[in-house]
This record gives sequence, C-alpha cells and structure tokens, in this order.
Amino acid sequence: MKRKVITIDDEKCNGCSLCIPNCPEGAIRIIDGKARLVGDYLCDGLGACLGHCPEGAITIEEREAEPYDERKVMANVLKQGMNVVKAHLEHLEAHGENDKLAEAVAFLVEKGLKNPLEKNKAATKVHSDLNMGCPGAAARSFAADESVTGGDKGKRPSRLTHWPVQLNLMSPTSPHFRGKDVLLAADCVAYALGNFHEEYLKGKALAIACPKLDDGQEEYVEKIKALVEDSGISSLTVMIMEVPCCRGLLGLVEEALAGVARKIPVKLVVVGVGGDVLREETVP
Repeated sequence: MKRKVITIDDEKCNGCSLCIPNCPEGAIRIIDGKARLVGDYLCDGLGACLGHCPEGAITIEEREAEPYDERKVMANVLKQGMNVVKAHLEHLEAHGENDKLAEAVAFLVEKGLKNPLEKNKAATKVHSDLNMGCPGAAARSFAADESVTGGDKGKRPSRLTHWPVQLNLMSPTSPHFRGKDVLLAADCVAYALGNFHEEYLKGKALAIACPKLDDGQEEYVEKIKALVEDSGISSLTVMIMEVPCCRGLLGLVEEALAGVARKIPVKLVVVGVGGDVLREETVP
C-alpha cells in the first residue's frame, strides 16, 4: 500500500543519533554509523523526528510501505518506560490519530496498565467513545479451530477469530484485518442464518453494523476506506437482510470504495427474514 513514511538520506546523515530519542516508536536505529529506518511497520509517518536532524537528512515521502502496526510500536515504546508511552500517546493525539490512539490504549489495558492520558480530556473522549476503557472491549485475536466440524447434532464450532467485532468499536488497522478476507454483516444476519459461521464466517475477519440504528455512520465510511487502503484487505463480503433499511450498509460500502484508488473484490449476500439466502452477487 502507499502511505507516508520517513526516508533518510545516507549522504547527509552523520550518525549523530539526535533523531533516536525523538522516535519513541523505535523505527530508527544507528547501524554502521548511520540512522536507518528498521521497519516501515514501526513508522507512523507523522514526522516527530524531522526537526531534530541538524543535517536535514530525514524527510517524509509517500511510497509503497508495510502497514503501520500500533501494537508492535507499543511493545517497543513500553520498554522505554511510561514517560515515553505518554509522549507517544500525546503524539498520536496531537495529530488526530484517534484509531491508533484507541489501539494503543487497548494495548495498555490488556497489559493491566493505566492510560497516562486519563486526565487529558481529548484522550479520555477517545477512550470513552471507543469503549477501550472496558477490558471486555479490548482488541484481541485468537485462532479458530479449523479442524473441528459441526454435524447435524452436537456442538458447532465458532469461526470467530478476533474481538471486538462491532464496527463502531474496532480499529480498522488492527492486525487481524491485514491482508484478510473480511465479512461485513448487518447485525441481524447471524440470527437469521443458521449456517452463518460455517458457510460465511469461516476463514474471514468479521465486522458487524446496523445501518438503521448505529450512530456515526460517516465514521463507518472512513473505517471501511481504512480497511481497504491501510489494512490491505483481500476481499469484502457484505451480508444484509432483505428489509429496505438494511441496504444502507451496502450504500456505506459503495461510498467508501468510491473514495479509494485500490480495488478489491466485493460480494453482496442478501438474507431473507426466514433464514434463506435470497441472492449472492458481485458488486461492480
């Protein structure tokens, strides 16, 4: 995918290392006497290091790069102590990177650590809005047991691979979406369709939403864009009920896809209120 990351001019860099303490993400290291970007996935492209290079060797460019990984960044930042964690969170907040901030806070919650920005109103709002203050809403991935199959009787295995699944709560840049086939389903679909897990969810990352009742649907459009552009998902299957209001979910997807350059296969599945699949079609 194309995104903004730093680039370092070897000829200009004198290895002074002044950029290192100003990159809490751990994306820059001194190797063989020169500053090096050690991983695209560690660079957020926001340029905290730019003003600290006396030689002007660091600039930002837009190019093909690995997706930024907030969880790997937080693992690096945490090793440097909570003051550095706070600086990193303030950095994300100052640049309006609310999804990354929420993912970073979720990482702290998983580790049993406090959010050092709790007293900061803007950060608290993000924390509250995304419900990341609740451990039950913290992002996590787990492997579905693909070896287990369900018969006509007995326990049927879940094909869910991550949490949370509600589009309003999730971060589209979470690792469990990267390069995956994604299923975006209206809330009611899984209740109506008896074979939802085995036939449609298996092998896919899930997001659910209600186009009639959910607030913040402009944000949904941006999250779907981020799934395509930032997380590089492979395909998108949209499952909706036959009722007219449910088609709004497809409308959000169409609006999002119209705003991105990257093209992916999109499939629509319409489910009847009686639990039957009425039609499946490719979305142009």
